[in-house]
Amino acid sequence: MTASTMPGNPARHPVPPEYTPRLRLKAKSKHDDRDCVDGAWWPRTQGLLEELPDLLAVLAVRLGPIFRVVYDPREWQPAPPETIIGQRIVELLPYPSTSDTLLVVFGDDDERVVLRVIAPDTNQADAHATLMSSVASKTAVLLDDSATSPPLDEAGGGRRAPQTR
Repeated sequence: MTASTMPGNPARHPVPPEYTPRLRLKAKSKHDDRDCVDGAWWPRTQGLLEELPDLLAVLAVRLGPIFRVVYDPREWQPAPPETIIGQRIVELLPYPSTSDTLLVVFGDDDERVVLRVIAPDTNQADAHATLMSSVASKTAVLLDDSATSPPLDEAGGGRRAPQTR
């Protein structure tokens, strides 16, 4: 039985990706640009659980194991507080973005990628322009700390340790 057909667990997803995500990332810099957007992503639907497995499979190459995704709940269909992707529990935290619609993906060792999310219904020309401009070397969209700092765990003591299943 494959992970995608396990009974009683609709949040379990297969990896590697079935579809290549429509994603553009800046080249990783030696400088720590922790206050800038790292790229853009154009999902096919507003279903976060449908879209994340393929995106996270690609981002895991840069981030290593992924343990948390912070997303703007106004832009996505409702999602559970966690899902299982590639035998790992991934925490899904809704947090409204203050400016552009952002998705922040956290890997182990405090690595993260901040993506500008392009609405699925955006026309191809506009989406392409946004994807390209998001990775332009002169692009420096500054973020406030609330959008990119990992939220505290339930006890308020820092980030939650990654879990596996």
